[in-house]
Amino acid sequence: MTCSGGWSCGFGAIHYCVFMEAERKTKTMFLKVQLAWNVIIAAENAQPESLMLQRAIIIRLLSDFAAKKASKDLGYFLAVTVLERIGEGKVRQHTGDVLFPVVFNALTFKIFKGEVLEGVVHKVLKHGVFMRCGPIENAYLSNLKMPDYRYVPGENPCFMNAKMSKISKDDRVRFMVIGTKWLEAEREFQALVSLEGDYLGPVSTLDV
Repeated sequence: MTCSGGWSCGFGAIHYCVFMEAERKTKTMFLKVQLAWNVIIAAENAQPESLMLQRAIIIRLLSDFAAKKASKDLGYFLAVTVLERIGEGKVRQHTGDVLFPVVFNALTFKIFKGEVLEGVVHKVLKHGVFMRCGPIENAYLSNLKMPDYRYVPGENPCFMNAKMSKISKDDRVRFMVIGTKWLEAEREFQALVSLEGDYLGPVSTLDV
């Protein structure tokens, strides 16, 4: 399915079109988007009372939004911010369910190469560390991308440099994104990050 603006759209029974803010000139990790989806309401919930029907549509929309989790183009779905409009329902012949086209605004999170972000270390290995950054569970910092740091084994392993700056579990680290990868099966992103640059490293040792 091709939507206005040349976007190729489609996600199973849910179709959507994306409209980015025209004034956004630089890439940012938070995106404000407007989406057009089809919401399917079971026949027994499609009551004629307008408030009850609207409530059922909103509940189903929020459920679908959470279940989708993320997309390659938009990143992680964080929140529905405004329900703009609900279109006229169409009854599906074989099931009696009612399909309602809805348009809503949402907030998403997507990281881009070159961004400087912060993450919290949750795993320390000999070859590097894994960090959480917002909804991203695995931002990987290789030992090859943390200049002057060396691995220190032990009960609480860490990486440390000559100035005693330490990167260990639960530490907050500022880094630069050098690559991202979309995993379709898991519907999530992985990121490769680096400390090669100015003002990067453990936040507690930096002049903030």
